[in-house]
Amino acid sequence: MFHSLRKIFLTGKSARQTDQLTRRFRLTQRQIILGVLTLLLICGLQAYRAEMAVGQRATLYWGSTGSDVRLLQSKLSNWGYYKGNIDGVFGPDTARAVREFQRKNGLVADGIVGPATWAALGYSTTSGVQTVSVSSKGVSQSDDVELLARAITGEARGESYIGQVAVAAVILNRVEDPRFPNTIAGVIYQPGAFTAVADGQINLQPTESARRAAIDALNGWDPTYGSVYYYNPAKATSAWIWSRPRTITIGRHVFAN
Repeated sequence: MFHSLRKIFLTGKSARQTDQLTRRFRLTQRQIILGVLTLLLICGLQAYRAEMAVGQRATLYWGSTGSDVRLLQSKLSNWGYYKGNIDGVFGPDTARAVREFQRKNGLVADGIVGPATWAALGYSTTSGVQTVSVSSKGVSQSDDVELLARAITGEARGESYIGQVAVAAVILNRVEDPRFPNTIAGVIYQPGAFTAVADGQINLQPTESARRAAIDALNGWDPTYGSVYYYNPAKATSAWIWSRPRTITIGRHVFAN
């Protein structure tokens, strides 16, 4: 009798323990699932915020700070608009440079860098994606980038990147000079103007660096300080070209006016 009661008691105790263990296991299981779901939600929110941060360029103005300001300052510095430190702080020097750039590119000179100004700088409002931007030269952009890139490839594909931009800048400076045709095509195909046209190298497939150089030149970068001529002193035989006032030498080319 005693053994039977003891067996029942132990069996009931074991059942209660099993039930408690089961409840604890289920509770732990729910906690694990809840923890995993919470972690996934946090990761998803962080990824979304990162995507939004990458997917949009901020509108910049006096007082803005950060990486987009450094990108802006670097671009304007490369093109000669900005002379200050690349410090990521949008101050008076940056504002003046932005307004000057906007005026030259036919934008509202308000010193605020919004979508239109980002596009003129060669960037879309999506971070890290460079686009063909608005030209300050009064010409059709879609065809001119390609034609300008072909001229760069034919005339300067062996030059450094800045040397390629410089050749493009000379072409664009001629567009604005009343002594030359007022279109990019007119300047490039002016009889006797460029060797690449005479020997057929204008028809070569343009390189990617030539396309980038064309975009940078169209956006205002002029390493030649307004030059309208260039020549290779190792090859030039014209006494007249040697008589032109020199502005700068970049690679194998002398730039002049």
